[in-house]
Amino acid sequence: MPDYQRPEPNIAIANQSVESSTDVAELGWKDFYLDPKLDQLISIALANNQDLRVSSLTVEQLREQFRIQKAAKLPTVNAEGSVTRQRTPESLTGTGRSGITDTYSVGLGVSAWELDFFGRIDSLSESALQQFLASKSSRDSMQLTLIAQVADAWFSWLASDAQHQLSSETREARAESYQLIEKRFKSGLASELDVRQAETALHEARVLEAQYQQQANQNFTNLQLLVGQSLDKDEWKKDWYEIKTLRDIPANLTSDVLLKRPDVMQAEYNIKSANADIGAARAAFFPRISLTTSLGFGGTSFGQLGEASSRQWSIAPQFTLPLLDWGVNQANLNVAELQKDINIAQYQQVIQEAFKEVRDEMEARYTLDAQLQAQNDLTASTKRSLELAQYRFNAGIDSYLDVLDAQRSSINSELNQIDTRLLRLRNQLTLYKALGGGLYEETPSPSPQQK
Repeated sequence: MPDYQRPEPNIAIANQSVESSTDVAELGWKDFYLDPKLDQLISIALANNQDLRVSSLTVEQLREQFRIQKAAKLPTVNAEGSVTRQRTPESLTGTGRSGITDTYSVGLGVSAWELDFFGRIDSLSESALQQFLASKSSRDSMQLTLIAQVADAWFSWLASDAQHQLSSETREARAESYQLIEKRFKSGLASELDVRQAETALHEARVLEAQYQQQANQNFTNLQLLVGQSLDKDEWKKDWYEIKTLRDIPANLTSDVLLKRPDVMQAEYNIKSANADIGAARAAFFPRISLTTSLGFGGTSFGQLGEASSRQWSIAPQFTLPLLDWGVNQANLNVAELQKDINIAQYQQVIQEAFKEVRDEMEARYTLDAQLQAQNDLTASTKRSLELAQYRFNAGIDSYLDVLDAQRSSINSELNQIDTRLLRLRNQLTLYKALGGGLYEETPSPSPQQK
C-alpha cells in the first residue's frame, strides 16, 4: 500500500496573533446558543430527523462491513464431521465379494485462508476503515447543518413574528389617527386630503400586517418541518428583544481550523480509501496464496474416534498467479489511481469552499456590527422625528403628510432593525457551523495535559 501524505491545501487563512484556549470545533452547541428553548428544539430535531437517522444507520452498516473485511486477515476455523456408508461392488473389492464400509470422521478445518504476503487484504481492510470514517464525518456534517437550520428557522420565526406585531401596532395607531382626523374633518379642522392620506396609510399598514403574518406562518411551518413534529406557538414563542446574543467566537483562526470541519475530514478519508485501493490493485499482480488444512479423527466405527491411531490431518497450500488477463489488472490499477486524483481535487475544492465560507462570515461580522449600531441610531432618530412631526401637526403648524412621512420612516427603520439583528444572528451561527461547531452538546472538559 502506498505511503499516504496529506495534500497541502492550496489556500490558507493567515494566522492571527491573538491566542485563545477555545476550540470552536469542540464548543458545545448549548454553550454557544445559550437559550433553553432553542436547545430543546435542537435536541428534538436531532432525535426526530429522518435524514440524520439514515446517515447514522449507514455509519453502523459501514462499521460492520469494516469488521467483515478486517476478519478476512485471520483464518476461519470450522468444526467438521461426517458419516459415510458406501457399498463396494465385487469387481472392485479384489476378493470377489461385495462389501459395505462405514466411515466416520470429526475434526477442525481451515478452508482457503489467504496468506496476505503482498498486502491485498490489508489494503482492502484499510479502505473499508476509511470509508467508515468518511461516512461518520458525513453524518457529523449533516448534524452541523441541521443544528444551524433549526436555529436559523427559530430566529427567523421570532423575527417575522416581531415584525408582524410591530405592523399590527402600526395598523392600530393609524386606525386611531384616521378616526381622529375624520372627526376633525367633520368639525372643519382638517381637509379631505388629510382624511384620504390617513386612510391610505391605514390600508398600507393592513397590507403590511398581512404580509408579515404570512411570513411568520411560513417560518413556523419550516421550523416544525426541521424539528419533525407539531409545535405549539405559545410554548416556543419568545420576545424578540429578550433573545440573548450568541457566544462570540475568537478571532485567532488559522488554516488548521478548516481541517477539523467534518466535510473536509470526509474528503480526506476518501483520499485515504482510494490510496488503500491502489495497494489492493497493485497486489493483484502478485501470486495469491491460500491454505486449506484439517485436523481430526477418522475410523470405520464411531468408537474409533478419539483414539490416537485414528488421528488424521491434511494440508493443501495453493497459489494462483495471473499470466494473461488482457490488461484487466493494469486497468484496475489505473482506475484506482485516477480515483485518488479525483478525490484529491475534490478535497482541494472542499478546502476552497470552506475557506470562502469562513472568510465571508468573519468579514461580515464586523460590518454587521457597525450596520446594527447605525440602524439602532437611525431608529432612535426616526422615533424622535415622529414625535416632533406629531406635535407640530397637533399644533397646526404642519400638514398630516409630514406625520405620514415620519411614520413611514419610523416603521421602516424598526423593521430594518429587526432584519439587521437577524442577519447578525445568522452570521454568528453560520460562522460557528463553518468552523465545525455543533458536534458536541456540551463543551468537553479539558484534559490535565491541556490544563
